[in-house]
Amino acid sequence: MTVGRKTRVLLLTDEMEVGGTQRQIVHIARHLDRERFEPSVLFFRNPSFFVGELERAGVRVIQVEKHGRLDLGFVWRLVQTLRRERYDVMQCFAFSGELWGAVARRLLPRARRPALISSVRGVYEWYSGWHWRIKRWVSGQSERVIANSRMGAEYACERMGLPADAIRVSYNGVQSVQGTPSLRTELEVPAGGLLVLFVGRLVVHKDVPTLLKAAAALHARLPGLRVALAGDGPLRDSLARDVEALGLQGVVHLLGQRDDVPDLIESADAIVLPSLREGLSNVILEGMMGGKPVVASRAGGNVELIEHDRSGLLFDVGDVEALAAALERLARDTALRARLGEGARQRALTEFSIPSMVQAYEKHYGEAARSAGTPR
Repeated sequence: MTVGRKTRVLLLTDEMEVGGTQRQIVHIARHLDRERFEPSVLFFRNPSFFVGELERAGVRVIQVEKHGRLDLGFVWRLVQTLRRERYDVMQCFAFSGELWGAVARRLLPRARRPALISSVRGVYEWYSGWHWRIKRWVSGQSERVIANSRMGAEYACERMGLPADAIRVSYNGVQSVQGTPSLRTELEVPAGGLLVLFVGRLVVHKDVPTLLKAAAALHARLPGLRVALAGDGPLRDSLARDVEALGLQGVVHLLGQRDDVPDLIESADAIVLPSLREGLSNVILEGMMGGKPVVASRAGGNVELIEHDRSGLLFDVGDVEALAAALERLARDTALRARLGEGARQRALTEFSIPSMVQAYEKHYGEAARSAGTPR
């Protein structure tokens, strides 16, 4: 890299749909110091409003379309894009993004290969043996591997047979955005009612059915309870049928995909995340930054974010009774809600701000670019 030139950074992922990893990509790209770094984002499929957000912030966004599992034309187009743009550092996200990013990089002349940074964004219990073999190969090509949770890093090191300190940890960051409590009016939440908010993809591992069962158990005792599900996904129709079967019409509201999450958080009394597995949840962090108590399962990075009974409440994965009990505590004790919410906000401001996250990534990118003189 030429001294005095900006470090050209590419953030590469397979999809730009609405999700936690994509939101972190947006935060990193938007907030890197433009005096020192020139960020771009490249993705393969499924654009969302994140693309427009990046472009309005002056970040170049490139789509290299991929059709099907094996698209040789896609590989050629990706290689040509990397050859033309001559990035200094390329950080890849998601299994497909890491695999094809690493393959395309290997097909470049050695002098044009950017420093590769690969990622661990969760606890990948669903990976098969061949997934881990590919992940280890990508890690071996990487200047460094960055995880967003300690639990994810430790699990990946164990599965790949790497030393415990082989993967570095940089936590996600979130910004403090003041919303308006418009959802309470939209859903006609009764005075004194408890509005519980879930934000996320409607997929199996988010375990929304456990939340619905807890709501059904509480409805008779807490007639003011309202549950808002913000997000979309393959389980939407199934969850709508569950709502009807449990008699929760008017209690549970499927809001669909929303781009006003700060308003939703401001409206809520508590944030709930009942996941079966989780990396480092942006939703939890956003709720904490908004001063809301979070009720979450003891899955993945959730236990690194929430200090039980200090900044939120934790329950065992799939434990409907424990989740219902936690929600009932919050419904009946406004002082507890206030104490946990303030504890959550202070923890988020201290440890999980966007400036602290971006500063860590700027250090990663600068060091990777400087040490890239020995191509891999």
